Amino acid sequence: MSRTVTATATYTAQPPPRPGLESNGEHATRPALRGSFQVNNSPFFEDDRAQELTKPLLLKLASAAFSFFVSGVNDGSIGALIPHIIRSYGVTTAIVSALYAASFLGWLSAAFSNTHLSQRLDLGAMMVLGAAFQVAAHALRAWPTPPFGLFISTFWFASIGQAFQDTQANTYVASEKGLTVHRWLGFIHAMYMAGCLVAPFAASPIASSPSKEGRSQWYLFYTVPLGLGVANFALAMVAFRDTFRLRPRVLTSDTVAPERSASTLIKETLTTQSVWLLSLFFFFYLGVSMPWVVEYLVDGVSVIQPVLVGLISATAIIWLFVPRPQTKRE
Repeated sequence: MSRTVTATATYTAQPPPRPGLESNGEHATRPALRGSFQVNNSPFFEDDRAQELTKPLLLKLASAAFSFFVSGVNDGSIGALIPHIIRSYGVTTAIVSALYAASFLGWLSAAFSNTHLSQRLDLGAMMVLGAAFQVAAHALRAWPTPPFGLFISTFWFASIGQAFQDTQANTYVASEKGLTVHRWLGFIHAMYMAGCLVAPFAASPIASSPSKEGRSQWYLFYTVPLGLGVANFALAMVAFRDTFRLRPRVLTSDTVAPERSASTLIKETLTTQSVWLLSLFFFFYLGVSMPWVVEYLVDGVSVIQPVLVGLISATAIIWLFVPRPQTKRE
């Protein structure tokens, strides 16, 4: 909705004296003319006027936001499923924590491969590739108690797929002309926390419903993110079909500066201080959003549950509404 803040200024115009009366020393003047005009002082006016959303643009924004939601469903369900995974495989918390190591390796692999792939694959191809990795991960999980090693490896597939879509969606929204960037970035990140919020409510009932043999069927939950992943894949194919292609190779000459290599870009990134500061922030932030708290809930410490749900809900609201004050312009 457009909001316009106006200020009203009043001016007074005094016409010159009439020539016929000036020689007699009379300064007969016409009544003063008064009027007013309005000045637009709204910091939001330019943003709202520029934000003309077309159907293709809305479809791409929806695809970017939905990819974050799918990632949130994956990450937000892990804590609720860990107690059932531990008991199903008969392993300890130390061993099951290997899934977090696999997730880390997935993101680390994406950190070094994303730059190389982005020089050959365009935006749409990268979005679809990321969605395909996640579909493969959920498909390998959604059958009765897959081998533990295979189950752990699926977190590598899911994480590298999330990383591809995360970076490409962020870059697209941040660079798209005609958008109020901070609002849409806040929105897509709020969708991630929305996925984290709803995932435990879907995972817990499914995992807690025993089979005829009295065993947990936690693996059935992964049919939910599998379906969402297929929808994510299809939406990315449709929304970014105009960039679903290979990038043309740039032929350099003596008069044209060669394109910087992926290795050079990675080195420049690693020497940027803000990258390390943000990485440190997300190291703790994501550690809080995917905790071991649910293991304590299974043991009866139920007082923590509303605190955890409130934390995730508040984080989703913060991502959605905090970007609003950033509309101030120089």
